[in-house]
Amino acid sequence: MELSNWIAWFLGVTVVPPMLICALSLYPVRRFAVKLGLMDLPGGHSSHTQVTPLGGGIGIWLGIVGTFAAGTFAVALARGSDSIQAKLPPGVVPYLEGVWIRAGEFWCLLACATVLFVLGICDDRRGVNVAIRLGVEFAVSAFVVYGLGFGLTAFIGVPWLTNLLSVVWIVAVINSFNMLDNMDALSGGIAAIIAGSMAAVMLSTPDPGTARPQLFVAALLLVVCGSLLGFLWHNRPPAKIFMGDGGSYLVGFLVAVAMLMATFAGGGDQPRPHAVLAPLCAMAVPMYDMATVLWIRIREGRSLVKGDHSHFSHRLVGLGLSRGRAVATIYLVTGTCGLAAVLLTHVSLLQAIAVLGIVACMLLLVVILESTQWRKNDA
Repeated sequence: MELSNWIAWFLGVTVVPPMLICALSLYPVRRFAVKLGLMDLPGGHSSHTQVTPLGGGIGIWLGIVGTFAAGTFAVALARGSDSIQAKLPPGVVPYLEGVWIRAGEFWCLLACATVLFVLGICDDRRGVNVAIRLGVEFAVSAFVVYGLGFGLTAFIGVPWLTNLLSVVWIVAVINSFNMLDNMDALSGGIAAIIAGSMAAVMLSTPDPGTARPQLFVAALLLVVCGSLLGFLWHNRPPAKIFMGDGGSYLVGFLVAVAMLMATFAGGGDQPRPHAVLAPLCAMAVPMYDMATVLWIRIREGRSLVKGDHSHFSHRLVGLGLSRGRAVATIYLVTGTCGLAAVLLTHVSLLQAIAVLGIVACMLLLVVILESTQWRKNDA
């Protein structure tokens, strides 16, 4: 099956609808943000100077859920209609029955995402105790791993360990995106780049069981990407609305689980177990930001959960970059890591070492540049 014959159609139905739904729905959200109690005030660890709505996650949620609701209805109609199937690209038809079989499982996943979205909205409105927040995150993640069976494929061969790592992975990705939401267009843009690059991995890496592109996971990632693009219309500098915890929890959860649902080794005569590292390549920047922020807070004896200006983006501004150029720099590093993730799934072991070396060199270059500012602060 030649994916290139209908890639434009697939991108159109997965990216455009959520983008439009999110972009249009955020206009009323912005208007009624005060009544909804979703306003971010300047001061504290916030670096903005204007009162700004926090309800971006509402539009992102509507874009994702609305698109998949329409998609589920469309699949239900197309399954039993030869006339509808005749109008679809031939490569899509074999997937209809499989998508329908997994629809219930997928809506359970969206229900879990909605729980975290609601948790984030409550956190945006009134604040939620850290212990409760982490407890809910771990509980939902554990349900996904142990209840729905979405787990890490790491070739470890120890189920309890891979399941535990899967739960930790989901919680870590959720909080990494939440911590990145500190500048206009930063978290949403990085999430869109990561979702897009991982969707490319899914479209170019066949499932070993069917030898077909992994359209189910790719569709999830592209819908998330499309919804984020709609959000970025409102979040571009100067931002008219922020993603908020509701959006970052939702996006982080879906991106994390999509990576667990995927198969990275591919088919063929040459297995590529190293391809399982593709998610780590794609997530290199958010994980670097989270790890360094926690390290800085530990080193300085400050709270691990209280927001501050020690993030990667803030440190780039401290080096002399404008906020816009800092965000653009992080985009470029994220895009490079995303391309490395795509390449990693198609190369031999020796070539994979080189690809991973590129990612490591990118991060080491960032560390070297940042060390200049660290020495100034320590002087």
